[in-house]
Amino acid sequence: MSRDSENQAESKRIIGRVGAETEASMVRRVQDHMAGKDADERDWAELWGTRIGRWLGLVLLAYLLFVLVRFVVEGG
Repeated sequence: MSRDSENQAESKRIIGRVGAETEASMVRRVQDHMAGKDADERDWAELWGTRIGRWLGLVLLAYLLFVLVRFVVEGG
């Protein structure tokens, strides 16, 4: 019985560590995406166009979600 509890504790520890690493990786990916890290850094127009476009897309998404929530709350 002791061995099972040790195995379970080890498994929970591993799963917790993998979860923490995955969260950190996701945050880093989102930051890199919004900063336009995948755009050609030598082309300033592409880099800034990508950054501005992605931030405007995020603002538009937030606005549409706001309108949807307001529509649902007010009942049409």
